[in-house]
Amino acid sequence: MYSNDNRWKQLGELLVQYSAEVKPGERVMIAMSELESFPLVHAVYEATIKAGGFPQVQFLSESLRHSLLIYGDETQLGWVPEIEAYGMEWADVYFGLRGAHDLEQHSDISAGRLAANQAAMGKVSTLRWQKTRWCLVRVPNAAFAQQAGTDLTTLIDMFFAACLIDWKQETVKLRRWVERLNGTSEIRIVGPETDLRFSVQGRRWVAANGKFNMPDGEVFTSPLTEMIDGQIYFEMPGVLGGRLIENIWLRWVKGRLVGVRSSTNQSFLEAIVRTDAGASLVGEFGIGSNPALTRFCNDFLLDEKIAGTVHIALGRAYPECGGTNQSSIHWDIIKDMRREGCVYADGKPVLQNGGIVM
Repeated sequence: MYSNDNRWKQLGELLVQYSAEVKPGERVMIAMSELESFPLVHAVYEATIKAGGFPQVQFLSESLRHSLLIYGDETQLGWVPEIEAYGMEWADVYFGLRGAHDLEQHSDISAGRLAANQAAMGKVSTLRWQKTRWCLVRVPNAAFAQQAGTDLTTLIDMFFAACLIDWKQETVKLRRWVERLNGTSEIRIVGPETDLRFSVQGRRWVAANGKFNMPDGEVFTSPLTEMIDGQIYFEMPGVLGGRLIENIWLRWVKGRLVGVRSSTNQSFLEAIVRTDAGASLVGEFGIGSNPALTRFCNDFLLDEKIAGTVHIALGRAYPECGGTNQSSIHWDIIKDMRREGCVYADGKPVLQNGGIVM
């Protein structure tokens, strides 16, 4: 898959030198998901060796997971893989290089079985951000192009354009937004079927500038969960566990989730928000900023970075923002504000019809 494309090497060097800043002697776990991610795995491995690090590659695949979902008993579905969990203890740096898969692959799996295994996987994710410096990449492949409704060449060109940008210049812009938002007390999101308010008083905003995701580009914080009030509708589907959930609508009253609705996979959505006590609360709010991402791909790792969108994450909050919500899940759901809608900070617009007004 375009293995001779020099942009893979450029991206591998960017991830190792800029995103994770791998130092001599550091242990680096490279999680390779799906065979098509190998060109980037090779590039990151090579760049890690040149940086003096010690890379270790593990292979993951949704095809393998599907066998577990079909044949595993209750204990196996809830099993947290010991070697994978230990890898988070072992590694100084973790790269998750995730190839996409057919979103229909798990369509024959019940909502309860999928949710149980998703919770186990979430525990590994929690160890990742607790124990390592990490960066996640959704690596384009044919399955990803299909779910994005485009051809692979177009998708790969957009991917590289969004990754290989001047991150120093982007950082200046994002930090300016952070300075504007730090110290604000209330965020309000208004749009079709949407009027959601929550407090961010005392919370910190963070500029996502290519250190934890690639491509990147957002500013985010963690709301005070007890102050969430109102409803929000998502025009684009939420994606979790390889399952598309269309037309999600959520409503909170004084921090309590009281309304959950979708037009597809309703039972799975309900199972996810019941995963644990923190799964029904908002752990993150973010505003996308990457100008090179122009189309939805039905994948939150890219879609949440689209300039003119916002997203909330159900579940685990980020401690660096001052967030306290605990959960085994952290699920980003994206709302498209490019045609209609406004985000207010303390009553003043900061994002209007997709345009930043900070």
